[in-house]
This record gives sequence, C-alpha cells and structure tokens, in this order.
Amino acid sequence: MSDSNIASSRQILSSHQTGQKIRRIAFEIYEHNFEETGIIIAGIAGEGYAFAKRLSTELLAISPLDVQVVELRFDKHIHFQCPIIFDREINVENKVVIVADDVLNTGRTLAFALEPFLKVTMKKVQVAVVVDRGHHLFPIHADYVGYSLSTTLTEHVEVILSNADEEGVYLR
Repeated sequence: MSDSNIASSRQILSSHQTGQKIRRIAFEIYEHNFEETGIIIAGIAGEGYAFAKRLSTELLAISPLDVQVVELRFDKHIHFQCPIIFDREINVENKVVIVADDVLNTGRTLAFALEPFLKVTMKKVQVAVVVDRGHHLFPIHADYVGYSLSTTLTEHVEVILSNADEEGVYLR
C-alpha cells in the first residue's frame, strides 16, 4: 500500500490483533479436524495465500496435523469461470481442504475457487477468511472467520499479511 493509501485508510486491526485472529482460526480448524492426520490449506493467490501460510505455521505449532499449503491461481476479475491452477501437484482425494482467502465480500472469488474440489471425492471442504464483510451474492459461507465487519458497498477492506511493516486490516 502506498503512503497516500495509508493516509486515507483507517486501520481496523493491528498486526498483533490480526495475528491473534489467525491463531484463533488455527485453533478452530484443529478443533474441527483433530481426528484427521493431515489437512490441505488452499490459499487464493495474493493475501489469501499469505493467510494460508500463516495458518499453516500456527497449526504446525499447536497440533500434530500434517499441513500442506497450495496456492490457487486464477483471474478473479473475469466474469466467467477461468482455469484454476495449483502452484504444485497435490492429491486432494479423500482429504480435508481448507480454502483460505483474505476477505469474503460477495463470495464470487471463493465460489470460483471451490470448482476444482467439486470434481473429486473429498472428506470435506471448508472456508477460512480473515474478514467477512457480509455482502454475499453467492451462497458461500465461511466456516472460520477472523473478524466480521459491516461496511458499505463503496468501502474497501484490505488485509495485508505479506508486508510486515504494514501488516493489518485497513478500511478505505
């Protein structure tokens, strides 16, 4: 985020608070999946992938789960389904997958991200987000939410996890 964007932004969660939310989500994921030997966290490219890596670190610190992280890459701005590319080969058959993203707004991005998991037999697919804005237009529900935030449609919520100097949640 540029200096002008920081000046016109309001910080909603500090770096420390954001870290606490991610740690709490990790505990919730472990509580709901403690009988599993491992899980896959599929982070949507960008801050969703940064969130997935942070969740993985927290889960490895608090649980015996084998945690694999994979990045989902696709163009979020195309209004039709585009191909979703994994950053590496991964077998999701009969596994628990957590799809992770930074902000759940309309649900469109997460709906697209679920597509490759609908083609195989899964134990379960869950969704984790740092912030849920609640403007859902698609039937997507986050199983794990760090922070629910009521906003207007014109406001923009930005989660920064990939830059330690600016880490946090901002409202613009």
